[in-house]
Amino acid sequence: MAMAADDADQVKRDPEHAYPDHWEADVVLRDGGTARIRPITTEDAERLVSFYEQVSDESKYYRFFAPYPRLSAKDVRRFTHHDYVDRVGLAVTVGGEFIATVRYDRINADGMPASGPEADQAEVAFLVQDAHQGRGVASALLEHIGAVARERGIRRFVAEVLPANSKMIKVFTDAGYQQKRSFEDGVVRLEFDLEPTDRSLAVQRAREHRAEARSVQRLLTPRSVAVVGAGRSPNSVGRTVLRNLLAGGFTGRAYAVNAALPPDVTELDGVPAHRSVAEIGESVDLALVVVPAESVPEVVTDCGESGVQGMVVLAAGYAESGARGRERQRELVRHARSYGMRIIGPNAFGIINTSDLVRLNASLAPHSPERGRIGLFAQSGAIGIALLAGLHRRGAGVSSFISAGNRADVSGNDFLQYCYEDPETDAVLLYLESIGNPRKFTRLARRTAAVKPVVVVKGARHSGSTPPGHAVPVARIPDATVSALFRQAGVVRVDTVTELVDAGLMLTGQPLPRGPRTAILGNSESLGLLTYDACLAEGLRPLPPLDLTTGASPSDFQEALAAALADPGCDAVVVTAIPWVGEGGAPESGDGEVLAAALREAAATSPAKPVAVVHVEMGELAQALAAATSTGPGRNQVAAPFPTPTPESPPTAVSPASPEPEPEVEPETGPGPERGPGPETPPASGAAPTSTTPPSAPTPPPAMETAPETGPGTAPAPETPPRRRIPAYPAAERAVRALAEAVRYARWRREAAEPGRVPEYEDIDESGAAAQIEALLAADSDPRGLPLRADATRELLGRYAIVVRDALPAPGPDAAVAAAARLGYPVALKTTAPHLRHRPDLGAVRLDLADEEDLRRAYGELTEALGRPEELSLVVQAMAPRGVDTVVRASMDPAAGPVLSFGLAGAASELLGDVAHRLVPATDRDAAELIRSIRTAPLLFGWRGSAPVDTAALEELLLRVSRLVDDHPEVVGVALEPVVVAPEGLSVLGATVRLAPPVAREDLGPRRLPSY
Repeated sequence: MAMAADDADQVKRDPEHAYPDHWEADVVLRDGGTARIRPITTEDAERLVSFYEQVSDESKYYRFFAPYPRLSAKDVRRFTHHDYVDRVGLAVTVGGEFIATVRYDRINADGMPASGPEADQAEVAFLVQDAHQGRGVASALLEHIGAVARERGIRRFVAEVLPANSKMIKVFTDAGYQQKRSFEDGVVRLEFDLEPTDRSLAVQRAREHRAEARSVQRLLTPRSVAVVGAGRSPNSVGRTVLRNLLAGGFTGRAYAVNAALPPDVTELDGVPAHRSVAEIGESVDLALVVVPAESVPEVVTDCGESGVQGMVVLAAGYAESGARGRERQRELVRHARSYGMRIIGPNAFGIINTSDLVRLNASLAPHSPERGRIGLFAQSGAIGIALLAGLHRRGAGVSSFISAGNRADVSGNDFLQYCYEDPETDAVLLYLESIGNPRKFTRLARRTAAVKPVVVVKGARHSGSTPPGHAVPVARIPDATVSALFRQAGVVRVDTVTELVDAGLMLTGQPLPRGPRTAILGNSESLGLLTYDACLAEGLRPLPPLDLTTGASPSDFQEALAAALADPGCDAVVVTAIPWVGEGGAPESGDGEVLAAALREAAATSPAKPVAVVHVEMGELAQALAAATSTGPGRNQVAAPFPTPTPESPPTAVSPASPEPEPEVEPETGPGPERGPGPETPPASGAAPTSTTPPSAPTPPPAMETAPETGPGTAPAPETPPRRRIPAYPAAERAVRALAEAVRYARWRREAAEPGRVPEYEDIDESGAAAQIEALLAADSDPRGLPLRADATRELLGRYAIVVRDALPAPGPDAAVAAAARLGYPVALKTTAPHLRHRPDLGAVRLDLADEEDLRRAYGELTEALGRPEELSLVVQAMAPRGVDTVVRASMDPAAGPVLSFGLAGAASELLGDVAHRLVPATDRDAAELIRSIRTAPLLFGWRGSAPVDTAALEELLLRVSRLVDDHPEVVGVALEPVVVAPEGLSVLGATVRLAPPVAREDLGPRRLPSY
């Protein structure tokens, strides 16, 4: 149906009515499938009619309140012609066909059609195809139509629903908006404001978490797999992948697919062979694509038309090959998502799931790893191979593994959400080269780390370049900000792949330490001393090493370990072992299995505390300890019910007609600490003690919304093993570093159970600050931002009760004397020139000028040494009470959001990078930890007999700055330098503020998959 001439002319006249392509979005539905949401256009008439014909009479009745078997030509025109302002229609499509629609019409207070900003409400109505009800389609549509309405100035939706239409009523009531509900003339009338609330955002994120976790689960738990590209050559990549799949013991159905197979070839490696997926004639859940990149589009169409749920694309030739490959990669993702499929890759190494119900090795790894409790994600195939090999050598298995390659679709964020729900995963190890959405990663990591450890090694930390093949937006944030982001989220960050494995072994299958007190025992005094020194270097509190002498027997080790574990003053034990001396004086490694058995027996029969073994030239001991790999849940973890499908049951138990259940909203957990500066720094106010109570048991992750509690498809709860693995390390430093990470993570878990709060201050003038910011930006149109003048800076900061000491200009000696008379002696004379500001090491400041004579002499010295007065921009300021000079900053990172920073003033701190960071909004706990986390923090707490400063006032200042930048995203930069913190109170001697138009926050909008 063509657009009418008057409609076309209107679109040309008013660009606001042009097709809004930014409303297009790919979303993940509750069952893990994807769909596309887009505006309805005049070209959708046939799609709309076809869609309506597939809707049941009951659903039509609920939509129109009367029998309505078919749409008239007038209806079709009305539902496909929109101005995208007062009348908007969105459709959800899969495979290019409609499966749901939503429409709003702007109305006035009397419920009549209206136009213009004065009419700020609209009537909204949905229609979802019966076959797709229960997939979360309406909930996703409501999020997107709500965002569209807010963009067009609509603040409220009105919906009239028949009482019997309980599914639709539940969609509205569960959304989390403020609502009014009434009943009149046999119709339920719902009114709700569209301004996002904490509840609506929590509901939205909970749904996103569950849907994306389910989408990964569908990839890892297929009932049937087709290897597309398995040729007749036994040495081809496709045949290798097929053999690996079969050798791993895959419990489902396997097929070989190759378009070039001759008709007489019906079997390869014992599985049915076909020329296309469509030819199989049975449902296929997962396709492993190993054809050349040029042939992949045909495979995607074949898989999409055949109902395949997901694809692992091992083929190369995409973004890693240049601009043409990047465009090919974008088209691959768009093409696959149009059919509701998610993709791992391209250029992927593969995926693995060791569950006995699946046993999936859909990768290039010739041997499937042992079943274990570690979820492993790598953006690099080579690193993935190294991690699998390293874990295997150390006796640790994996629960699941994904090598994402170019990660064009499925990313580390998706894997995190899956691991959070998976009861067979106790720890998550991630190798990341880029973080496309730091805010979302932080949110997901904090949520996951509250119940199971997340260990990350970040590649490409300093190169500042996009990793080859990553066509996704890469957050170019400083590495220090990344560390702060990880630390607040409870993520254990390590520097190398070796440390990733070391920490993973310590955190899997072992109890979390109650504190830093570490016992050391072994048969080498020297190795014990090395371990003691390593403990001190890592911030642990080692007890005096116990030397068992070189003649110690395995029973001696067992008794000593049991005694150490029973000691209430001990939180963890490091056992050191070297070969002992035989009768002839020759060193002997002894029976490693006997010593390993003795250590395991002591650990199993003693109070639960972490144990690590350091061995030197005792390979048999390491092998024996590695052989004791545990396959049960770790003693420090809480398993969550996440259903694993059997080959006979679908991966999700979603009833197509079931209503959308109320989502369980998980609270955001609190921030975690970073390593303290040393024993002279007191703990943060309100912080949990480090050695008194164990980490509180977190609330286990809720079951998937559609998961049955029992019956087919539910994974049996693993039994706790009688003995747990004791990790072994070939060097004391590695063992202690891993143990220290466990101690810090355990402390974060304790503190996350009682997160800090963002305090309210009654003396903050938020509305006044907003009005001032709006006026300042309106007067300056520079999109790069506006540095405020000194008077505007003081006024804006003053609205948040941040007082900046007056600094009066001194263009000449007489002006300086007049300024000093006004302020009162003693005074300071300093330059504010950009190249000299905050550089006391260059002599640009004169302090404690007691009278006019001192002031004039200082003025002459500065101008003689540094330049003319007009070059120096000299100012006079009243002397502040003596204290410690510090710097407080806040800046807007385009990827991570506002960041609060703290450090001591001076070139030394800047040179050493001794600055701490926290993401905004900062809690009272964040502020307390921020000032204690820098290495020079002891200077604030009475170092070497100096007077401790007023840290409470400093923490309050940090919280007020945090509130300012959080309340007003237009404030993109704040620098308070120096802030002199005295024993009582503080003085802000210098301040700068920079404003800029705020950047839209995607994390507050409707959920959508990234589009590259």
